[in-house]
Amino acid sequence: MITISESAQEHFVKLLDKQAASTRIRVFVVNPGTRTAECGVSYCPEESVEKDDKILSFNGFEAVLDAESTPFLEDAEIDFVTDQMGSQLTLKAPNAKARKVSNDSPLRERVQYFIESEVNPGLASHGGNVQIVEITEDGLVILMFGGGCNGCSMVDVTLKEGIEKQMLAEFEGEITGVRDTTEHEAGEHSYY
Repeated sequence: MITISESAQEHFVKLLDKQAASTRIRVFVVNPGTRTAECGVSYCPEESVEKDDKILSFNGFEAVLDAESTPFLEDAEIDFVTDQMGSQLTLKAPNAKARKVSNDSPLRERVQYFIESEVNPGLASHGGNVQIVEITEDGLVILMFGGGCNGCSMVDVTLKEGIEKQMLAEFEGEITGVRDTTEHEAGEHSYY
């Protein structure tokens, strides 16, 4: 479920020592399963615990997860790092934007999860994204670029050297290639 490092656990215990005795930590996802998903941590007073919340016990405190967030927090990691610049609490939740799928899920679901968790985070730095249009019977994945990728002069390199190489390795024997159907000339050149 959620891994909380020893340093983060110590940090939470110190914070909770300054709160009412029954206060817990709540870990949550706002807009789970979407591109706009955001993770957070907050105090959770006893009266805020809901009947369907999941409670996880750690060394010296408990963490509360709401029912909607729980599947999207699978494999999440919370750490507390201190360096020359100060201290920082980090929360990494690889499944916050897309629910993790099993290895025996249909190919389209696994490809969609891969795009949401591996490809789109990289494209987001340029304001871009990609989505599946279809997967043909012969294993060709048809994609459409959006946002900052629509009209980008580097889209062919991104597709062939980045996305296609990653996907052929990840889905070896299941897909045969990746193609772009975006009409890049029809709109403004968004990024370059």
